[in-house]
Amino acid sequence: MHVRPRLLIASVVLVALSAALTACTGHADHPDGPSRSAGAQPSGSPAPAVGESVAPSASAPSTTPAPAPATTSSAAPVKTAAAPLSVPVPVPATRLSLAAAAAGGGLNLVRGGPAKEFTVTVHNGNSQAYRHLLIAFQMEPLTGEPGDLPGPATPFVLEHRDPATGTWRAVDLRMATDVKPAHLYEGGTALAREAVRAERYRLRATATGPTGSSPLMVYAIDADAAEGTPADFAPPGYGSLPFTTRRLL
Repeated sequence: MHVRPRLLIASVVLVALSAALTACTGHADHPDGPSRSAGAQPSGSPAPAVGESVAPSASAPSTTPAPAPATTSSAAPVKTAAAPLSVPVPVPATRLSLAAAAAGGGLNLVRGGPAKEFTVTVHNGNSQAYRHLLIAFQMEPLTGEPGDLPGPATPFVLEHRDPATGTWRAVDLRMATDVKPAHLYEGGTALAREAVRAERYRLRATATGPTGSSPLMVYAIDADAAEGTPADFAPPGYGSLPFTTRRLL
């Protein structure tokens, strides 16, 4: 009987099978640990039984969210706008003005009759102060009516009431058709800027003077005006009053 060849073949097969198993598992000296089943728990606490509640671990972190820190507004603080600077408004320049007024609106005289009063008011502006401001009067000569007697050299008497003493003093009444230059006048008193002055006057007609109508012209004259200045032809102030003289009936 030939037993040895069969034993030899069996040995070779066993060696080949062992080598194939070693190649599939890695190293034969370090076999893999036991495989874990799909339901196995990781190392630590044992898996709870079915229907048993699981208490949270003392070492587990709390799931309650921490309060969010207070946030500050990123918007810039509101600033109160400063009040705008007030710009001074320039004051318009004003000039002197003059007004003459009488009871009834005019002077109605009778030859040889009583005098009639009137008032001259001067409002100075803010442009100029005057050292010598004079009130001057002028009237055109009356032609007269038929039957009038030749009149005196002064057919009218004009007077000014002194505010300090209350007395009446004669002032000049120019009878002419031309204009007297301002630099030829003398006298006058000071008048400050924006000052107001009211003066009282009265006028009467003499018994033999002419009759008729003519405006009584009133001028505010700057007596300090130099020759050739515009004040010669355009005085600082001007006014007039209607004037009539009739015979005594």
